[in-house]
Amino acid sequence: MIVKEIIFGSIEYNKSIDLRDEILRKPLGLAFTSEFLQQDKDQFHIAAFEGDKIVGILILKPLDKNTLKMRQVAVNVNLQGKGIGRKMVEFSEKFAVEKGFSYFELNARKEAIPFYEKLNYLIVGDEFFEVGISHKKMVKKISN
Repeated sequence: MIVKEIIFGSIEYNKSIDLRDEILRKPLGLAFTSEFLQQDKDQFHIAAFEGDKIVGILILKPLDKNTLKMRQVAVNVNLQGKGIGRKMVEFSEKFAVEKGFSYFELNARKEAIPFYEKLNYLIVGDEFFEVGISHKKMVKKISN
């Protein structure tokens, strides 16, 4: 498996939309709009590949000069629990440090909280609802 940055608008990016839609949107009865996808333009896209097939994706949104927000994390349903998500997050943390960022934040779906806790992310604040489901904000310092 290879984890690497992909470019907005590329063929790989377009394939990543299909994975995000299948894992994150369709189960909630939601669909991507062109307006929603436009926000991806100025963000970093990290994908996991098995051969030429995208099996995982996450997006890193700069919030300020020190902080990235991890969003839209998705792994192929048949491959979840096999370390793909962990490898993407670890790659993203190194990538972020190389770009000069010090902190990550994310909004974790309730069922994903244990995954992020194993990677030393901390819950901050109370439960809230986003896209109709329970989330908690989580943070991690990734460099000194």
